[in-house]
Amino acid sequence: MSLVKRNARKCAVQALYQWQMSAMDPHEIEKSFQDDGLLKGAQKTFFSFIFQGVIQQLSQLDVALSEFVDRPIERIDPVERAILRIGTYELMNRLETPYRVIINEGVDLAKHFGAEGSYKYVNGILDKLSQKLRATEIQAKKAAG
Repeated sequence: MSLVKRNARKCAVQALYQWQMSAMDPHEIEKSFQDDGLLKGAQKTFFSFIFQGVIQQLSQLDVALSEFVDRPIERIDPVERAILRIGTYELMNRLETPYRVIINEGVDLAKHFGAEGSYKYVNGILDKLSQKLRATEIQAKKAAG
């Protein structure tokens, strides 16, 4: 994955965290990221795609996640929750991105922003979720060797 997309994901985690903690208008948060230069080095359209998409599909994402998490969504650490929602959103909406890339990006985000060892939790949840959402892709990869 490209560095500008990785940076866009990092910004999306920060923006979602801010939104979760402050209940600010998401459009104001996005505007502040753009106006304050926080998206330097990030693909702005990809940031917007993820940030807006997660907020717009929040209910569907949380339903998909709830099958695989060990506690109610709202009790998951806000950083891990943001990362899991981004990963779920990408697994559902970025079919051109291989599922392993999405999982690896989630793990890297958890290592960067999360508590010590949180990457293991994120990895486990996204791995299980990908087996459901990307079963065809996973089977094709296994068949290819």
